[in-house]
Amino acid sequence: QVQLVESGGGLVQAGGSLRLSCAASGRTFSSYAMGWFRQASGKEREFVACISLTGVRTYYADSVKGRFTISRDNAKNTVYLQMNSLKPEDTAAYYCAATSRYDKSWVRRPRETKDYDYWGQGTQVTVSS
Repeated sequence: QVQLVESGGGLVQAGGSLRLSCAASGRTFSSYAMGWFRQASGKEREFVACISLTGVRTYYADSVKGRFTISRDNAKNTVYLQMNSLKPEDTAAYYCAATSRYDKSWVRRPRETKDYDYWGQGTQVTVSS
């Protein structure tokens, strides 16, 4: 099993930046593809970004492409989400997730909630205009 704990959320003005971290427990972190999702109040949880085991392969939602960067440090059992040029519409609770069930060729990226087995508790990001 993997336990995930997010941190780094907060209040930021539009145009600002935040870096979210997700620390994973367990010795098999490098066996999991990782993802970030977000959920705004009253809306469904949506995909933000995902990253392969080694970090070589990534994939982003169109809404964050070019502004957000996902990365991982397997030595530290941590995945990051660098968020730049933040917009009020980025306001949401952000969740990291882990999965060992995904297409290793990366043709079909794990970008649906059902693709993931483990979830963190979330960290709130609020972007003011």
